[in-house]
Amino acid sequence: MKIFLGSDHAGLELKRSVKDFLIRSGIEVVDEGDDHLDPNDDFPVFAARVVNAMKASTEVDPMGILICGSGQGMCMAANRFKGIRAALCWNVREAHAARNDDNSNVLCLSGRSTTPGRAEAVVTTWLNTPFAGASRFKRRLKELDELN
Repeated sequence: MKIFLGSDHAGLELKRSVKDFLIRSGIEVVDEGDDHLDPNDDFPVFAARVVNAMKASTEVDPMGILICGSGQGMCMAANRFKGIRAALCWNVREAHAARNDDNSNVLCLSGRSTTPGRAEAVVTTWLNTPFAGASRFKRRLKELDELN
């Protein structure tokens, strides 16, 4: 498994923690930045890097994790790309639903309000929850793909 990972300055500290956790868990990480603290960087740049890397990947179902201050900005930026289903998750219940119901392929986290321990639990749940594939879920994803 390979995870594409990115953050802006507000998510850098949590990104480092998540990256270490993923590596310790035996998961390959492709870090799309930022790699240093730059208070003037912009989250859309890193969302685009992760999504474009996912789209260029040879992985069957590439997945990404994006972190910014609230997580909202990264989620909005990632969801601008066709085929991306980014979900902002703040607990394991939401992470489970994001994968089980919505087949999320990008997890967004808040760098300001997510502790490393909570992030590990959310990431673990998100990674280990398969898409249920219920007909209503498939129908809704098809409807999403047909928007715009």
